[in-house]
Amino acid sequence: MAAIARWCVTHRLVVVLLWLLALGGTAAGAVAAGSAYSNDYDAHGTESGRATALLQEGFHGLGGDTDTIVWHTADGSVRSPATERDVTAMLDEVAALDGVAAVTGPYGDRGAAQISADDRTAYAVVTFDGQADDVSAGQARAVVDTAKSAEGDGLQVEMGGTVTALTEASGGHVAEIVGVAVAAVVLFLAFGSLAASLLPIVTALVSVGTAYAGIVLLGHVMTVADFAPMLGMLVGLGVGIDYALFIVTRHRSGLRRGLAVADAAREAVATTGRAVVFAGATVCIALLGMLILRLDFLNGVAIAASLTVTLTVAASVTLLPALLSFIGPRALSRRERRRLAEHGPRPDLPTGFAARWSAFVERRPKLLGAFAAVVMLVLALPTLSLHLGTSDQGNGPASSTTRQAYDLLADGFGPGVNGPLTVVATLDGADDKIAMDGLAQTLRSTDGVASAGPVAYNGSGDTAVLTVVPDSSPQSRETSALVDRLREDVLPAAEQGTSLQAYVGGITASYDDFAGVIVAKLPLFVGVVIALGCLLLLLAFRSVGIPLKAAVMNVAAVAAAFGVVVAIFQWGWLSEPLGLGRGGPIEPFLPVIMVSVLFGLSMDYQVFLVSRMYEEWLETGDNRRAVRVGLAETSRVINSAAVIMISVFLAFVLTGDRVIAMFGIGLAAAVALDAFVLRTLLVPALMHLLGGANWWLPRWLDRLLPRISIEKPECRDTGRAGIPPQRARDEDELVA
Repeated sequence: MAAIARWCVTHRLVVVLLWLLALGGTAAGAVAAGSAYSNDYDAHGTESGRATALLQEGFHGLGGDTDTIVWHTADGSVRSPATERDVTAMLDEVAALDGVAAVTGPYGDRGAAQISADDRTAYAVVTFDGQADDVSAGQARAVVDTAKSAEGDGLQVEMGGTVTALTEASGGHVAEIVGVAVAAVVLFLAFGSLAASLLPIVTALVSVGTAYAGIVLLGHVMTVADFAPMLGMLVGLGVGIDYALFIVTRHRSGLRRGLAVADAAREAVATTGRAVVFAGATVCIALLGMLILRLDFLNGVAIAASLTVTLTVAASVTLLPALLSFIGPRALSRRERRRLAEHGPRPDLPTGFAARWSAFVERRPKLLGAFAAVVMLVLALPTLSLHLGTSDQGNGPASSTTRQAYDLLADGFGPGVNGPLTVVATLDGADDKIAMDGLAQTLRSTDGVASAGPVAYNGSGDTAVLTVVPDSSPQSRETSALVDRLREDVLPAAEQGTSLQAYVGGITASYDDFAGVIVAKLPLFVGVVIALGCLLLLLAFRSVGIPLKAAVMNVAAVAAAFGVVVAIFQWGWLSEPLGLGRGGPIEPFLPVIMVSVLFGLSMDYQVFLVSRMYEEWLETGDNRRAVRVGLAETSRVINSAAVIMISVFLAFVLTGDRVIAMFGIGLAAAVALDAFVLRTLLVPALMHLLGGANWWLPRWLDRLLPRISIEKPECRDTGRAGIPPQRARDEDELVA
């Protein structure tokens, strides 16, 4: 690491130009290639996946996504001649638009079911040529604008569906701007130097910008969800600014001790840079753990987020020292430079609140540890009611056209019309056709079914499809139970004695299948992530207790963060005032992605805190002193880093995107609890109570494990030699 830092400082201009070239090159490539994101929730081998494949093969043109145009009149009837004339003209215009395969309206012999019983609401189904991912934003906007043109004279027109959602603008780049601005203020307050406060932000922006463009290009070679770039930016800005903050803090400490600029930068990278690389590796390992689930949708997210973290780490240990050498002594504030010139170098000892708090924890570890444990337990309780399912457009902001279309349909036709199920079957002969017609009659009398449409057969007569409307909303547990009942009881009974093969599909069934696959593999995934994280800590700190405590702390942070997410997004606490829509189930992929990110971020603070304690333990062999000094010297920078990361994460709530808001609030809650409850209360309290057992490792295991180190190189040589007596007296007086 020291050699890397030395080269980067010596060739600082080359390093800066290489990074700018990487940013410009990837950005140009991304602009030229365009995006190719895909929200493919299909889990291979599921029943909903087979239903979709059969529908696309048997009914060419019906495999595309569908949206809904809904119109409502407060007075009068949608059957009035004037309304019928205006709406029919609008539907004909929509049908002629590029990308639209068909429009099925209510004004015809078979459209009576698309008009509500009170004649106030009606809807038409717009079928597109392909999936929503293949519809351009311009095509989607044209459909919405054309539909909206029929509004007026008491007629309200709204649109719902996946394609329409493409036109609903998010917060743009407001979230990133707000997050970066808050981070800049915190950094300036922490450093007192404008130049020093800008470097972490510049480093993070360059690395995250390069990664963002790289993710756009990645979408052309593998499945990458449309929220992956935003998720990568969210995580990248948070960890990127934090990693740079830790290194700049160490660099400033070296300058105050009288080191030359180049020497201070080299020492910062050789010491704190090691912890940054190690912490970044743990985040990437946790993210790449998603690959064991073997879901294309999550593979792209894992690689995209890992790419972002990798580039932020690389920028922190290469670009940052080059920039530090450019600003020279201006990394210190004017007051610090003046004090250094007048009084000369001084040891950088912990003072103020950080030192007093560390001593306070040392005196009352049992009380403070119990308090922290109770806080984490209470916040984790809502996690017990976690419901994974379809978070649909009924959970959107009340002002959006998709939410208003959803509500109009639910009020006029019942909640199930927003998430119909599709039964697709293969047939072989007249007996199968008779069985299919009988199945339609059976479904209409099945509990939980509001209606079942007529059976439609393809031209060759070997594939049939019918639509089933539940009497419950798409996201309810009752609808999921209906899907299971149809698959386990109703369809097998209809197939008995025939060659009929029927499958339940539709968006609700797809989400249920996707959630089922994830839940089945979640224990394995969590176990692998915990095991790999513990192994890394075992190698780094040569201790059994440190990895075990880290695993427990990480689980506590994840559970408490999910408790906050459930309370806000599932129970609906404060969700409407925050502009996040009403409460609903949690997206099925959210637990996997959040567990990956949260385990990685939790490990970051564990590494930065315990590495300083371990360094002191190697020098003194005194556990109480190691814990006290480690907490006193790292708590301030960890808390500053946490404030920055929390600000960045919370700013992403401004995007208005429910999924990104879930990530933002969940990650912000986890970081806040991790930094201010776990790392400053529970972890040091437990380490004081366990004493020397913190660092115990069986001799036979010590001989078998390879040696890696994240502490200063000289610490490995000094072993447990005593520290200079004057330094010990100075520090003891400060915390007394």
